[in-house]
Amino acid sequence: MSVVAPAGQVTAPVAPGQMGSAVEAQAAQVYLDQLGQWREGRRHELDELDKAALHAATGSAVTGDILLSMALWKAVSDRYELLLATWNAGRVGATELMRISTLIWGRLDAGTASGLSVSLPEACRLSDALLSQLRVKLGLDPSGAEITERVRQLRAQMERIRDQIDLEPAGAPQQQAALEQSRLARRLKELADKASRGGDVGGLLGPLEIDAATFERDLIVNGARRRDAAALLTRAREQRADLEAREATLRGIVEECVRRVDPAPRYAVPDTAALGPVPNTRDELENYVRRLDQVSRAMTIAQTAYAKALQDHDELASRLEAYHAKAMATGQAEIPDIAQAYGLARNALDQRPSRLVLAEQLVTVYQTYLQTTPAPHTVHPATSSESK
Repeated sequence: MSVVAPAGQVTAPVAPGQMGSAVEAQAAQVYLDQLGQWREGRRHELDELDKAALHAATGSAVTGDILLSMALWKAVSDRYELLLATWNAGRVGATELMRISTLIWGRLDAGTASGLSVSLPEACRLSDALLSQLRVKLGLDPSGAEITERVRQLRAQMERIRDQIDLEPAGAPQQQAALEQSRLARRLKELADKASRGGDVGGLLGPLEIDAATFERDLIVNGARRRDAAALLTRAREQRADLEAREATLRGIVEECVRRVDPAPRYAVPDTAALGPVPNTRDELENYVRRLDQVSRAMTIAQTAYAKALQDHDELASRLEAYHAKAMATGQAEIPDIAQAYGLARNALDQRPSRLVLAEQLVTVYQTYLQTTPAPHTVHPATSSESK
């Protein structure tokens, strides 16, 4: 589940299901709610960190991590929008639930996070680790009353690291990683014991948090790179399945946009099937993955354009209703000219498709009427003076 620490930090929610199995509807709803909270919280945290880095003496040293964190957030945010569109306010069946599972566990765009190919849950966890490291480097973490909470967060991080080590291939690298985790866990135990005896551990927490966050980040990154090198075929299949799920969702967004908005964007939705079957040789696979990346970028451009057109229409409708609510409150809505202007603007927005340029002009006309027409029963200063 998503956790909010006392200092306002958020941690990624636990993703439901697994690749190849449809998620349960209830689990999907809970995850989407928690992921939305994580997305908003992380955006705020990144803004604060960016401001802090600009004023910190060591700010330039963390620029790379901040840029990577923002790239991860953007990749997660785009995937979240696709999940919401597929979820469709809960109107889902078996096909949509399988598509949601694919969107969660499939690989994000390879070019969105410095070349890393990670799943949505991995991207969120990597973002958590980077943020923890950045806060310590910039000296933003509190001390004193927050010591207990920071120790608790470190213990949770040790468990995540242990789980990540279990995913390492058996052999010397896994044993070395386990030894490093043991050293970190031993440092944490010594630190916690000292804190329980009333000792000052403020100066010890920061270095341990940096080491733990760096180690966790490296495990996640190395795991992703190892998978890419050892299972390129699996990656290609997963990415293709992900694109097919995105394509189906995007076509629904395009149809809705064309139905509601004129002019609608004119981006074509890439046809994943046109790529042909997944090859099985290394050279052909690398070329195939590059083509998949090109299709992914084209889908992102199309998704952004069509989503913005729908958003512009919704914002214009909300703006009109806000003006209308004000007119109702002041009595101006009963004035014939204003009522007619509202009706014209409302009809323009309700048309399918709605001519957005005309609708925007009519909403502006309605706004001008409200600003220049006195409300009924308004007593002007000059009239009041004459009555005296």
